[in-house]
Amino acid sequence: MSLDGLHVGRTETHVGYAVRQAVMELLERFGMTTIFGNPGSTELPMFRDFPEGFRYILGLQESVVVAMADGFAQASGAAALVNLHSSAGVGHAMGNLFTAYRNGTPLVITAGQQARSMLPYAPFLHAERATELPRPFVKWAIEPARAQDVPQAIAQAYQIAMQAPRGPTFVSIPIDDWEQPAQPVAVTRLSAKAAPDPQAMAEAAATIAKASRIAIVAGTGVASNSARDNLLALAERIDADVWIAPMAARNPFPEDHRLFRGFLPASREAIVQRLDGADCILVLGAPVFTYHVEGSGPFVPPGAALIQIGDDPAEAARVPEGIAIVADLAHALNALAGLAPARPQGSSVRRDQPAPPPPNVLTDTLLMSRLAALRPAGIAVVEEAPSTRGPMHDHLPMLAGDEFHTCASGGLGHALPAAVGVALARPDRPVLCLLGDGSAMYAIQGIWSAGHYTADVRFVIVNNGGYAALDQFGALFGLEAVGSKMPGIDFVALAKAQGVPGECVSDPGDLDRALTALFAGAGPRLLEVIVARGGGDPHADDHALEEHRGEAL
Repeated sequence: MSLDGLHVGRTETHVGYAVRQAVMELLERFGMTTIFGNPGSTELPMFRDFPEGFRYILGLQESVVVAMADGFAQASGAAALVNLHSSAGVGHAMGNLFTAYRNGTPLVITAGQQARSMLPYAPFLHAERATELPRPFVKWAIEPARAQDVPQAIAQAYQIAMQAPRGPTFVSIPIDDWEQPAQPVAVTRLSAKAAPDPQAMAEAAATIAKASRIAIVAGTGVASNSARDNLLALAERIDADVWIAPMAARNPFPEDHRLFRGFLPASREAIVQRLDGADCILVLGAPVFTYHVEGSGPFVPPGAALIQIGDDPAEAARVPEGIAIVADLAHALNALAGLAPARPQGSSVRRDQPAPPPPNVLTDTLLMSRLAALRPAGIAVVEEAPSTRGPMHDHLPMLAGDEFHTCASGGLGHALPAAVGVALARPDRPVLCLLGDGSAMYAIQGIWSAGHYTADVRFVIVNNGGYAALDQFGALFGLEAVGSKMPGIDFVALAKAQGVPGECVSDPGDLDRALTALFAGAGPRLLEVIVARGGGDPHADDHALEEHRGEAL
């Protein structure tokens, strides 16, 4: 059905037409025919006479369900539908709901509620204050006053989730609402991409024109606004250094480009040090700035002009100085490229290339280097290996055309199921899921969904025997972390028990063969790589201490 000329609102009454039918028709018009869930009793009537053309993706725990939907929505560029079970299911899902909120992922989350006639008596499995439970990590939450309002609520939830800045929304639905009579709901063709303010853009362009050295700090918003090509064109036009913002959850810029300078740590002093020498800082699709450790002093190098452009008014409101412009980044970068004068290409100052890792010890550094050499072209990468983040940045660059996903919230348990969602959204492209052993155990049952739905995900578990990132961060406080060791887990056995083949390597001489086998063919499989804790590098702790003063752990 065409959406042209339609708007949200009730039409004529249909005899025998129920809320369930109105919702399913609405979802089909939105293209939301993939539903992620772990069903409970209060949700079952939603799926009576499940329509042809829909598919239900089962996750074995609600946090897994939300993360799968997160990956699916990011990869498809459209909102995904999640179905949770009352208070208990929403509670289980909160960690990855927080991540979806920080990732800016559009999700429509429905949750079951007990029958309306029972609610005054606090029944079993009811959700007291249902709309308050998922806050503040949803943009909008509602339990409709009447059953007939459920389709309209879901239509509104979709539109709000897709408006910039994108994010999750929530609808609580009593079990007896689904069979109540309803009316069809039409759909608004909503366009909410904000154009930049011309006067502010002219001021930004003038600031750029008089700068002698420009630094761009690019974040997740560049990717979520489909503005990578626009950023590349602008950076080359104004010959700007390009840094990746702290905690960026997507890859905004090709890491093999001559203008790429590296990754900013989440530390105020360290950011100022890295940007030293620039007299104009242009922050795109990222906050100014995300910090992980307490700091002091200036936010940017003294004397540097600061310009921030993004689609989130709340981020703009927090900018401590300079100019903040709220706009869709693709529009804004096109406008800026038209206003800012072209600058001559300076002498190429390439990012320092780290020395190749020694091949005689199996370290995470060696693993990243060999993954870069052997990965299939165009493979998507989903990462949650905190203690390996530094070696990944140094030895596994994300290139033009690659898609990179990670967790913006700092919580664990996202990447494994998110990789399954990415693969389901783009079945023509394999996915590499890079996990630490500690991270993997937060959502290990997600492997079952990968096997059951034959998602083309290649899981690599970097097994260093525990939460090594916690040890690295503990050094900041001069203490030894407690509870950071977790030996004895057999990830290959865990994968095989869930229908996914696996292999374990601990000898560096076996690594290339194992990686080649991992990437051969299609379908999910797992490789566990036993690496030396601390990287096997006598200076690894010093390097980690420097990097993790600002990195997420």
